[in-house]
Amino acid sequence: MIRALFPATFDPIHYGHINIALRASKLFDHLIVAVYELPQKSLFFPTDQRVKLVKEALKSEKKIEVTTYHELTIDYCRSVNAQVIVRGLRVFSDFEYEFRMALANSVMAPDIETVALITSKEHSFISSTTVREVATLNGDVSSMVPKYVEKALKDRIQELQDNGEEAYPAAPFRD
Repeated sequence: MIRALFPATFDPIHYGHINIALRASKLFDHLIVAVYELPQKSLFFPTDQRVKLVKEALKSEKKIEVTTYHELTIDYCRSVNAQVIVRGLRVFSDFEYEFRMALANSVMAPDIETVALITSKEHSFISSTTVREVATLNGDVSSMVPKYVEKALKDRIQELQDNGEEAYPAAPFRD
């Protein structure tokens, strides 16, 4: 049985992520979609809400499991017996970043392969950063995320505004 891991922060999950997860689930016997837990101050959504949104997006897929993790991705792969890391590529700059990461992972874990799937053309412009920015500026994100994610974005923006906080925090990490 080949088990694959699709790791990301999913802050928030969008149609590009969903597309990669669904396509990867056709290639492997079991796909673990792993929500990476970073310090809360860098994230728009707390971990539990990101997990909830990812689970909702992929709930009908029997071969997909949603989890969280907080260690090196290769260490988490070993802990869940994943032999493959799945990554999505949107544009050429993604390739360069993912190529370097795959090489570093292969040095540390030569037994774990990295497979990169090219995002479908209709999702190639979508990133979580773009979704958050458009949403905080009252733009229409309905073509980028499912309705429940759109609602969660609006609710979170309102919550931040009600608390006197910035609705659009800086994003020092890649999506």
